[in-house]
Amino acid sequence: MKILSIQALRGPNIWSVNRKKLIQMRLDLEELEQLPTNKIVGFKDRLMALFPSMQAHRCSEGCPGGFFTRVERGTWMGHVIEHIALEIQTLAGMETGFGRTRQTKTEGIYNVVFSYTEEKVGLFAAESAVNIAQALINGTDFDLQADLQKMREIREDVRLGPSTGSIVDEAVAHDIPWIRLGTNSLIQLGYGVNQMRFQATMTCKTSSIAVDIACNKEETKRLLYNNAIPVAKGDIVVDEEDLLKCINRIGFPIVIKPLDGNHGKGASINVLTTEAAIEGLAYAKKYSRRVIVERFITGYDFRVLVIDNKIVAAAQRVPAHVVGNGKDTIETLITEVNKDPRRGYGHENVLTEITVDRDTEDLLAKYNYTLTTVPEANEIVYLKSTANLSTGGTSIDVTELMHPENVFLSERISRIIGLDICGIDIMAENLTQPLKENGGVILEVNAAPGFRMHLAPSEGLPRNVAAPVVDMLYPPGKTSRIPIIAVTGTNGKTTTTRLIAHIVKNMGYRVGFTTSDGIYVQNHMLEKGDTTGPYSAEFILKDPTVEFAVLETARGGILRSGLGFSRCDIGVITNIQEDHLGLSDIENLDDLARVKSVVVKSVKKDGWAILNAEDEYCVKVGATLDCKIAYFSLNEDNIVIQQHCKKGGIAAIYENGYVTVKKGDWKIRVERVSLIPLTVGGKAKFMIANVLAATLAGYLSGFKTEDIRMSLETFIPSAAQTPGRMNIFNFKEFKVMIDFAHNKAGYLAIEDFLSNMDSPHKVGIIAGVGDRRDQDIRDCAEIAARMFDHIIIRQEKYLRGRTEDEIINLILEGIKLVNKKVTYEIVPKEKDALKHALAIAQKGSFITALSDVITNAIEIVQDHMDKEAGIIA
Repeated sequence: MKILSIQALRGPNIWSVNRKKLIQMRLDLEELEQLPTNKIVGFKDRLMALFPSMQAHRCSEGCPGGFFTRVERGTWMGHVIEHIALEIQTLAGMETGFGRTRQTKTEGIYNVVFSYTEEKVGLFAAESAVNIAQALINGTDFDLQADLQKMREIREDVRLGPSTGSIVDEAVAHDIPWIRLGTNSLIQLGYGVNQMRFQATMTCKTSSIAVDIACNKEETKRLLYNNAIPVAKGDIVVDEEDLLKCINRIGFPIVIKPLDGNHGKGASINVLTTEAAIEGLAYAKKYSRRVIVERFITGYDFRVLVIDNKIVAAAQRVPAHVVGNGKDTIETLITEVNKDPRRGYGHENVLTEITVDRDTEDLLAKYNYTLTTVPEANEIVYLKSTANLSTGGTSIDVTELMHPENVFLSERISRIIGLDICGIDIMAENLTQPLKENGGVILEVNAAPGFRMHLAPSEGLPRNVAAPVVDMLYPPGKTSRIPIIAVTGTNGKTTTTRLIAHIVKNMGYRVGFTTSDGIYVQNHMLEKGDTTGPYSAEFILKDPTVEFAVLETARGGILRSGLGFSRCDIGVITNIQEDHLGLSDIENLDDLARVKSVVVKSVKKDGWAILNAEDEYCVKVGATLDCKIAYFSLNEDNIVIQQHCKKGGIAAIYENGYVTVKKGDWKIRVERVSLIPLTVGGKAKFMIANVLAATLAGYLSGFKTEDIRMSLETFIPSAAQTPGRMNIFNFKEFKVMIDFAHNKAGYLAIEDFLSNMDSPHKVGIIAGVGDRRDQDIRDCAEIAARMFDHIIIRQEKYLRGRTEDEIINLILEGIKLVNKKVTYEIVPKEKDALKHALAIAQKGSFITALSDVITNAIEIVQDHMDKEAGIIA
């Protein structure tokens, strides 16, 4: 078998609008198509031996062991690989369980789909699952543990840390969308102008001055001391001379730590001799030029977490340690402690595995111990000088035990330093007594404190410390989202998107929109190109100035990666017509409708799907939706419109020359079509349909009909406003129209428009698209022969696997199907073809250039007009 492709879906997709994180692998089973699992001798036994935990896979049987029953009866290898991919992720500590395997319309080729928690791990799992399946088929050994460890390592490289992840999880629980900005821990919550950002546990509300103060331990200590906060005696040193002076003043025992250190790096605790102090100084200077030397305070290490100036949690931190049993060495005891299922690699579990490093060896050396020493029974041997969880430490929740005086003290400290999220390190015998009574002191105040010790203490009550962060960023009444209107369909997407954006802009919103020609904010193009995929949608949603998003959403992006947003307020399908069939397993209009429906299936429950009542596939999609539905039609008597409005539904119709909103039996006339420039005086019927869809989108967004009317009247079709969408240029003797029509439905719309145009000589410039079906190319050419008197065929681009001659021959076959005298010629290059058409134009000619490269065509025609007007030579 052979992997043909692997892709990661990151948003609502054709497999599921709710499960956004899916891997889709296209797999060719080759000869295995003829070998279901029951025909492979010993396969089930080898599978069960390698994955006994798969007994929990119910599969379609709906009971434990259901998947093994399917294997015994006989199932195809794609299905097995789906289950293996899910299971190995679970075994590696990333539990996930959604999967689908479906045969494509090509025999032996399957789409294997399964969920993931980390994208890079999911991609690795796809390849690993195929390799495991092949080994099981061949009866050869496979090093499963090596792949599981590799998956854990990948996860640790790419995953969000426990603190960041907890805030993201809490945001999701609050229905707040999030976007990871890059590959680190910088996260955006919310969309557009309502976004908030945080990195680890520093937020966009965190004061940079406060962070500078907290990172400067000397300044922190001075501020606290001046505000009557108890701190440890000590000083800042840079060399041995300073060190010895400080020791003479404060005496032993001491603590030595880098001024700019964190996570306990470079620290030496309970230093008792001058020699050890000099060694500790050298160790600390690896991390910071300036070093803190303080009196060592006996007691326990506590961390108090203050968020938004309120205490939310307190924990006692215990350094990594082992307890002797009188028999085993320290090394053996460490191995046994690491077998605790709560301990894991990196941040995968509540606790981290204990590793042996220089700090461990130095600490043991102080007691004349080595790893081979056998501690006495019940003897506690500390292995780290600090109590950080990341080095194997543990934590005990003591939030409820804090004395009110210490609560007051901690909240006051957060205000003195000025941190919105503040971790305060305290050394004291306990927190049940005021520090001024038990001699406790403040050791440090930390910006970006870790949350793990509070989220999952090894003893005591877990604290949801992420909730106060989200509540601080989004207090009651503050929304995280912006309105999103998503537009899809075969034809009319770009014009409809631009018209909706124009309506929204005129309502006073700063609108961001994506189209097939670029990304725009307030009509300023920020990126040029076909920007109708998830990357472009996310670009708009990440822009902190955008108040309203209108997103053209094309088939290709949905198939490649899913949608670039989790849900929208309004989804529009303009129509579902033959285009791109035969590509990416989209063989017919039902398949295409399934892709387009992803947009409207992502509409929120109380949002609206706007559908074309004249399109049977749109109507079919409407029957599957959970949201509210509004229809539009050029025919007031359309049966779908009548039945929908009879039930009190909302629709937009073209009646008696007006664009009208119909609500039940009521009619609200918005504007006469002849006064809407986009419709070319009502001659362009397909443009009227676009106007109806956009009018509904505005009306359902809560805009007044008089405001919508003004927008319809001021939206002027032009090369600037609607590039490539019926751009008509009026020369002295003839007219030229440039349009992006490239499929049968688009050609039919142009044919209908030209039937209303009075011209003795209609010239068309056409081309084929190589990845379309033969019949699609012939159909377009046949329509061209019906509507033009003379055809110029050009074919320099978009061959997509075909030869130029092959496409031209299909075009000629289509032209010859028409029983009408039509002349044609071949001018391969588009620029030459357009210039030639302008050169042969007669008085009254109407030239239609159906162009792929709109910008080039517009520039050529505009230059010709400027020359005619004498603007340029």
